Amino acid sequence: MKEVDIRAPRYTSYPTADRFVEAFGPEDYIRHLQAREMRPAVPLSVYVHIPFCSALCYYCACSKKITRNYEKAERYVRHLVAELSLVDARLGGDRRLLQLHLGGGTPTFLKERELRILMSALREHYALSSSGEYSIEVDPRTVDDEKMALLSELGFNRISLGVQDFDRQVQTAINRVQPETLVQSVLDRARSLGFESTNFDLIYGLPRQTLAGFEKTIDSVIAMRPDRIALYSYAHMPLVFKSQRLISINDMPNVATSQAVFRMANERLEAAGYEYIGMDHYALPDDPLAKAHRNGLLHRNFQGYTTQPDCDLVALGSSSISRIGSCYSQNQKSTNDYNDCISQGILPTQRGLELSRDDMLRRAIIMAIMCQGEVDKETFEVNYLIDFNQYFAEELLALEPLMQAGMVDDESSRIVVTATGRREALRLISACFDRYLSDQKSRARYSKVL
Repeated sequence: MKEVDIRAPRYTSYPTADRFVEAFGPEDYIRHLQAREMRPAVPLSVYVHIPFCSALCYYCACSKKITRNYEKAERYVRHLVAELSLVDARLGGDRRLLQLHLGGGTPTFLKERELRILMSALREHYALSSSGEYSIEVDPRTVDDEKMALLSELGFNRISLGVQDFDRQVQTAINRVQPETLVQSVLDRARSLGFESTNFDLIYGLPRQTLAGFEKTIDSVIAMRPDRIALYSYAHMPLVFKSQRLISINDMPNVATSQAVFRMANERLEAAGYEYIGMDHYALPDDPLAKAHRNGLLHRNFQGYTTQPDCDLVALGSSSISRIGSCYSQNQKSTNDYNDCISQGILPTQRGLELSRDDMLRRAIIMAIMCQGEVDKETFEVNYLIDFNQYFAEELLALEPLMQAGMVDDESSRIVVTATGRREALRLISACFDRYLSDQKSRARYSKVL
């Protein structure tokens, strides 16, 4: 693809979170929680945000709080449990929990006592299924054999290790030094404990990253053979994320280098037997994510691609985003504001959005593009009572440059993303159906596509 500054959302949701409004408050969220009674068969997914980290990774754009004062974490977990009770008192419908994810920040910042308190509270309110996916993000620097055994005992069956890059110069530039041997030891321990799936998070486009250096990282990753790999593009946005201002612009690779790194990584991973799932994600053929991809059963939420059906998502903790039916609801971003709301017995909803019929239609189309790589026009015409080509006349016109570039085909009955488009243009194709992206100014807030 031509090397231009093209930006678009990653579409873990639609509309994207920057479209949420503060007119949406706790009472609106409560109304949607209660309305689950009308959809009794819809299962649940739960996300818990743990914002704490003991050190700052310069590249990180997550909502986090750097501290070595563990009392803050103890207080926060008490409020998580209280929020869980506040939500549960209003929550209608099914209590089956098919998916649980602890993200951050650094979830493994928590010590044994707080992890036990949190998991005990979750089990008290929800029914964890034997077939569910229960995952936690792991910083290899924060776990030992005993903590890994604890995670297994508590019911986690999947872990995601933050690797980023094994090159020492890159690690120094992003202030995250972790030896390759440390990652290997955590991975070995996870396998000995019977974790069902392991994921590595890698990032290309980091400071001081070179093609030769990342080749060595990819070779090491392939040798370790995690079940899944997420290969993210680093979004350098120092005007938005203060920590990224600690990275020297002179250390940043140019666009050509980043594209070469991505293509090299993609080729090597596929040659090693990893299946390309969709934007950022790879999996071994026998992993459930790869099977879901082959069978057209892939889904996408705020944590990325998943095998679980279209669950309602209850999110707990500061900055976390719930998706219940036709609404999104985001908690207070500041941990202090979050704690204050919970202390007063108030749900910490800061903003959100009630989706219109058009939003629901476009969300379904974008998720079909992101997950299945095609849109069956007739299905949407029947489900939404529209004439697809007429309703989306402008969008189909916007697709034409991507069709000419060989990224997507507009057939009479369906829109099909090509193999090249799946690797390089999923975000761009999806963006054509985003009615909020009316001009390039709207796109400026998002990261570059490649």
